[in-house]
Amino acid sequence: MAAPESVKKEIERLREQINIANIKYYRDDNPEISDAEYDELMRRLKELEKKYPELMTPDSPTQRVGAAPLEKFEKSTHLMPMMSLDNATGADEIRDFDQRVKRMLGIKQELEYVAEPKVDGLAMNLVYENGLLVKGATRGDGIEGEDVTQNLKTIKEIPLRMLAKKPPELIEVRGEVYMKLDEFNQLNKGRAKTGEPLFANPRNAAAGSVRQLDSNITASRRLHFWAYQAGELRGADFATQWDFLGRIREWGFPVQKRIKLCQGIDEVIKVWEDLWKARDTVEYEIDGLVIKINRLDLWRRLGETARAPRWALAAKFEARQETSVVKDIMVGVGRTGALTPVAVLEPVEIGGVVVKRATLHNEDEVKRKDIRIGDTVIVQRAGDVIPEVVKFIPEKRPKSTRPFKMPDKCPVCGSKVVREPDEAIHRCVNINCPAQAKERIIHFASRDAMDIEGLGEKLVEKFFEKGLLKSIADIYRLKKSEIAALEGLGDKSAQNLIDAIEASKKTSLARFLNALGIRHVGESTAELLADSFGSIESLQKASLEELMSNEGIGPEVAAAIKGFFDTKENEKLIKELLELGISFEKRKKVVVETPLTGKTVVLTGGLDSLTRDEAKILIQKGGGRVGSSVSKKTDLVIVGAEAGTKLDKAKELGIKSINEKEFVAMLKNAGLL
Repeated sequence: MAAPESVKKEIERLREQINIANIKYYRDDNPEISDAEYDELMRRLKELEKKYPELMTPDSPTQRVGAAPLEKFEKSTHLMPMMSLDNATGADEIRDFDQRVKRMLGIKQELEYVAEPKVDGLAMNLVYENGLLVKGATRGDGIEGEDVTQNLKTIKEIPLRMLAKKPPELIEVRGEVYMKLDEFNQLNKGRAKTGEPLFANPRNAAAGSVRQLDSNITASRRLHFWAYQAGELRGADFATQWDFLGRIREWGFPVQKRIKLCQGIDEVIKVWEDLWKARDTVEYEIDGLVIKINRLDLWRRLGETARAPRWALAAKFEARQETSVVKDIMVGVGRTGALTPVAVLEPVEIGGVVVKRATLHNEDEVKRKDIRIGDTVIVQRAGDVIPEVVKFIPEKRPKSTRPFKMPDKCPVCGSKVVREPDEAIHRCVNINCPAQAKERIIHFASRDAMDIEGLGEKLVEKFFEKGLLKSIADIYRLKKSEIAALEGLGDKSAQNLIDAIEASKKTSLARFLNALGIRHVGESTAELLADSFGSIESLQKASLEELMSNEGIGPEVAAAIKGFFDTKENEKLIKELLELGISFEKRKKVVVETPLTGKTVVLTGGLDSLTRDEAKILIQKGGGRVGSSVSKKTDLVIVGAEAGTKLDKAKELGIKSINEKEFVAMLKNAGLL
């Protein structure tokens, strides 16, 4: 029997009342109805939806409860990349940012900025179609994240349907999922009582809660959400970031109350300083201030670098510091064979995190700071994340202490340790050192590399102990029966891991390059290499000059890349991995033709209107490559003030050259400036 029209209208009214009540309670902290009234509305809605299941919709408030557990998270590609932000660590660097963007825009008047507290949570991308939440995903690598829609629906501050009479056809709402400090402490108290491991900090707790395969667990934890930016947007338009924040609040999204609209950079710095002083009174973790130019048309003019927008900056706070005692200095061996001295400390809490170890970087750094076992030291979390020893306190040094000396043999395999003349790092020369092999495998399987879900540090160690893994290639030789036979694992766990390993075979070239663990090659450099060379075969054949023709790859990085691919063991490993089924997806790139597309460009002399780095970035954005020296492969030379021998070489080879004025005009005509 079809539902009566009166029932349809009542259901619509109940949903609207409950949605408004949720916004008033969770977003505004200003409830307008009692808990009993709210419960009665929800009870009535559930009753009607049960009686007329055909009227159930995905945006109903009753759908916020946890659902059946998932087997795994599906991948989700963002419609517009979620980029990182460049960092500043002081007022001078904030002013440098202001001067840089003014110079690029060709203006002298003060800019209007939006200053937003940088919440230490988990970046999230919500996709709404015609006002309805259809997907929510983690940031992931900025291009692709994990679909956690089911879990995000349990967060009552996230609207399932926007409160807009005429919502955008499509919008990506970017924001942060976080946990308040008091609720984080309460969660850890409960875990302590039940013997569960404690979360290190609120960010880890939020991330762990969002990434639960069972959304009932997510629903049981108090998570919150702030909206702060739009990604892809269709069917709506905004002139400024401030306009966007005001509109999105009208649509039902929570927006931070501490966000300020600032006239000029001096006002921004004042907000940054005030927030820094007040950070310990804020109810959630903040580690800095995000500064954005207010006008969105200026965002488009400034554009972005390979990893970060030019119109925004993260102004970080100074690291938190405490004192502790060095109980021991141990030496760890990394995946590249690098030996790193680590201070074992008396446990100390720094910014809500208990620190037991802190890096000492290298032997030179230990000598410079003169850190010894038994010293009382000042410890800080650099960037509020990585613990490091700042200095020792002389008046508290015991007489029995002795200077630290780096071992001449590897603490793991006993092989010889060497230090190259121009390096500060000591390395184990044994490429088959178990520590290197194990660390390489852990890195290879990690989320930012091949993303083999389930193959974490503990499982890798277990496989090593049982002799199932000795090299990266062995990952793809693992058998379900071998895994299932191990203690604590079974058929289902084994099958899940085998499935994850199989799924990892289809990957991107950039992920694969990052996974190989080449020295100096992280995510951004791997992306650059993948874009420039297109295939693993081309990269294996690349000369030093070809590698260095890419901005950001200097002689040291190029030598490390070439050295890696010239090593027979590495060549054999890559061949093995390809034979075991690893293949690369073709990367979709939107190419806009400009006069620089496909050209190798060399800069010589000083530029007045742009810094050298800005000029290089604009050339790359226009599809060009930046060369370090003039050769027959050079297509264009940009000539600045006091040009040197590169101009002479260009004239000798008959290569076209243009001055700074002509270069800037080219950029403007191409829409790059």
